[in-house]
Amino acid sequence: LTIRAFQQASEPERSAAVAATVALWRAQGKFRVLEGWRDELYPVYGLGRELLFSVERSASCLFGVVTYGVHLMAWTRVAGEGDEKGGKGLGIKLWVPRRARNKQTYPGMLDNTVAGGMATGETPLECVIRECEEEASLPAELVRNNVKAHGTVTYCYLRDGRAGGETGLVQPECQYIFDLELPPDVLCKPNDSEVEEFFLWDVEEIQERLARGEYKPNCSLVMLDFFVRWGVLTKENEKDYEEIVRRLHRELEFPGPHRKE
Repeated sequence: LTIRAFQQASEPERSAAVAATVALWRAQGKFRVLEGWRDELYPVYGLGRELLFSVERSASCLFGVVTYGVHLMAWTRVAGEGDEKGGKGLGIKLWVPRRARNKQTYPGMLDNTVAGGMATGETPLECVIRECEEEASLPAELVRNNVKAHGTVTYCYLRDGRAGGETGLVQPECQYIFDLELPPDVLCKPNDSEVEEFFLWDVEEIQERLARGEYKPNCSLVMLDFFVRWGVLTKENEKDYEEIVRRLHRELEFPGPHRKE
């Protein structure tokens, strides 16, 4: 079954039609997920990677379109520890935030240092710089000069009650991944209402928290990607290593900039 909608000639016209439709649903109370209205626009792409239209962030899961975001892991070197890969010898600690307990989605869960959705017209770098300042009080210049890009993590969410609104909605997502080494005198501090507090934890502490299910689900995936890249998770110590890596990079069969071709 194919439903054809939003066939207007131009992107602004299509975006306006989508906005009117979603606003009507909200006014009529059709979907609980729209109670989390964000006044942020997410892009939806066509077969040629052109922008088809933009949609209110909270409504994107109703359409099943790919959404895009950024995740950044900020870490600090620990004096006196080795640089060899794996375990305590990794020689770093990572900044880990706890989400505010009054957040609409996944309240009180652990997150990656900085994460956020990419708005229409925003590049991954622009987004991560903005989010670093908003969520962790990290200066834009410091981030711009030191951040390192590490590809993407792609997956499909099956939304549960912690996501807010209707459950069982399938939402494909693509996250652009960044690392940022911070000097010991630079601290991550909450700068908005989305973060309750920051912790500076070693790998072992993070592994324990992951095992207890304290992390937001997609943040767990990004943390596993970090462990793979840093040699914490290897073929030698994880029997399902190859399957894990495959699942961190699912093929999303939807048009958009995440597609390689």
